[in-house]
Amino acid sequence: MLITLYHTLGCHLCELAEEVLEELRLDGHALQIQLVDIAEDEALISLYGVQIPVLKIPQTSQTLSWPFDKAQVADWLRVSDRSR
Repeated sequence: MLITLYHTLGCHLCELAEEVLEELRLDGHALQIQLVDIAEDEALISLYGVQIPVLKIPQTSQTLSWPFDKAQVADWLRVSDRSR
């Protein structure tokens, strides 16, 4: 499943979000992670500037904003997968 992680360089919370996604991948979740730096797009800054890190499933447009942990992301993925 493709997951977009909206982030920006130097964002400690964004680094933690990447670690959560990597842990899920190591647990066997078939995740393909697309990193999108919001600093490169004014529209994304408007949307996510105070919420990053934000996860998004492009196929469904469902998002999950920080704070989240591994269990919350796994649940979100499970629910999102059912709604496709």
